[in-house]
Amino acid sequence: MEEVILDAAWDELNEVGYEQMTIARVAARAQTGKQVLYRRWPNRVHLAVAAVNHRVGPPSAEPIDTGSLRGDLLALLEATCGRVSGVDPGILRGILSEFLDEDYAFGTTMATLVATLLDRAVARGELPDVRVPHRVLSLPGDLARNEVARVLRSRGPGNMMERLHQPLAEIVDQVFLPLVRARLRDA
Repeated sequence: MEEVILDAAWDELNEVGYEQMTIARVAARAQTGKQVLYRRWPNRVHLAVAAVNHRVGPPSAEPIDTGSLRGDLLALLEATCGRVSGVDPGILRGILSEFLDEDYAFGTTMATLVATLLDRAVARGELPDVRVPHRVLSLPGDLARNEVARVLRSRGPGNMMERLHQPLAEIVDQVFLPLVRARLRDA
């Protein structure tokens, strides 16, 4: 039944857009009751994100290992953003506008993946063991999400990933890695 609902939500998103999508419309399209949807997804943004994930595939549970922390972080951010690069920009803009107000698991998931990358760097001897606060671990994902929203708003030339490459590298090189290095100096 979940697959039918997610297919219905995806079809609804593409037919009427995020702004017009409602739980009631998706339930009617899936030929079920609203309460069935609400048992699984507390609101439409969670349902829309689930529908997008269903269509583009779930986020990778195991980030790519490039052999360096910088490479791993950049690969993680590019893979995360690349997953949704083929989704209609209007749908993404709608989801992101509401998503930013939600206490959603994205930040926790991304922080866990970034922590995995730091553990790898420690195991490779690239970094000494350092305690990095959750806020710093979630920062690359939060900043990448903001860059996606910025790119979607600007509607400039080039595809989304081409336009994100430099900002994602700056997030890694100018924000995250300096914060981790500062933690090393303070330890």
